[in-house]
Amino acid sequence: MPAKRPYPAGVTTAAAVDHTIAERAKVSVFLVFAMSGLAIATLLSRIPQIRDLLELEPGTLGLLLLTIAIGSLLALPASGLVVSRLGSRLTVAIMSTVSLAGLSVAAIGSEVGPVVAGIGLFAFGFGAGQWDVAMNVEGVAVEQQLSRSIMSRFHAAFSLGTVVGALGGAAMNALDVAPIAHLLTVAVAVALGVQVSVRGFIPAGDADEGGAGDEAGEQRGVMAAWKERRTVLIGLFVLCTTFAEGTGNDWIGVATIDGHGASDAMGSVAYVMFVSSMTLGRWFGPGALDRFGRVPVLRASSFSSLVGVLVVVLSPSLGFALIGVVLWGAGAALGFPTGMSAAADDPRLAASRVSAVATIGYVAFLAGPSLIGFIGDRTGVLEALTVTAVLAGIGLTVAGSTRPLEPADATPGV
Repeated sequence: MPAKRPYPAGVTTAAAVDHTIAERAKVSVFLVFAMSGLAIATLLSRIPQIRDLLELEPGTLGLLLLTIAIGSLLALPASGLVVSRLGSRLTVAIMSTVSLAGLSVAAIGSEVGPVVAGIGLFAFGFGAGQWDVAMNVEGVAVEQQLSRSIMSRFHAAFSLGTVVGALGGAAMNALDVAPIAHLLTVAVAVALGVQVSVRGFIPAGDADEGGAGDEAGEQRGVMAAWKERRTVLIGLFVLCTTFAEGTGNDWIGVATIDGHGASDAMGSVAYVMFVSSMTLGRWFGPGALDRFGRVPVLRASSFSSLVGVLVVVLSPSLGFALIGVVLWGAGAALGFPTGMSAAADDPRLAASRVSAVATIGYVAFLAGPSLIGFIGDRTGVLEALTVTAVLAGIGLTVAGSTRPLEPADATPGV
């Protein structure tokens, strides 16, 4: 049985977009997601060298990196209003420039001092937060125009970008290239690439699409999204699945080494297996979404994460634990991108709802790994991951909130 159309019948972007233009926009969005991942991974791949150059202690380094999170958290709540005022194309163009200018300042700070680096990292996080929401709004608009599920492939592109960035960082480290030269080069290249790519975007997210009108009306729309039961529940679902993704990324290697006696090399293999299964899930997931529908697939995904985490935690051997790693990664693959699609079912309110859901979800990205570390100090990391299983269970319970809107529901306040 074919899946329902993933957005209300009769609700489209203002401009009639033909298939060729939508396909071109798909490539543009794919590239923008990939370049976002590339920029982030490039920075993270050089953190150890920046730490050494600035002679930072672990605690000071942690505070420096916290500026990225603070910038993102300050940006996300306002991103819906920004996108509704400027549209996704202009928001990505501006905020990617802000983010990459921040990356450039951070690169200079690696030679100048931690204060300059911190200012750069704050700007990097601030720009990246609004860039992220805007490109998701654009991705959903393209998905709606093509009338097939594709959002998870955009997020797979982000993952591929992080792989390229990480490999580039490893190569620069091996060649002993200074972070300032590496980061400045990538910042300029990505900034130019994004500016070219956004030219292929279709109109999405701006107030003119829905005829919303004045600024006060847009502000009411942004605030109203936080009061909508469906939007909040989608946010809760995204929080649960991003918790699974974030804790897996940060702790899967440590858990297999400390909890299952794996070597450092096998710990790295476990991480690669997790990331690979998640990337493959995002690439091939759209077929399942179109065939079986959003809610059944997301419930199956949450169940896969739940079982995978429990297998990792309770497995008597490393071999079985690695099977759990694959189930965990595959289960975490579709939650965030499909949650974005669900939040944007009504394009007239896409910007405000995506902003609200993304803000809720990013709380898990930022707080989840720290929570596992805090509990792990007392119980051990492997046992602490049980929290991830609990949240996967909650995600399974609320996955029904992502059910596509019916035409009559495509109004504010649903």
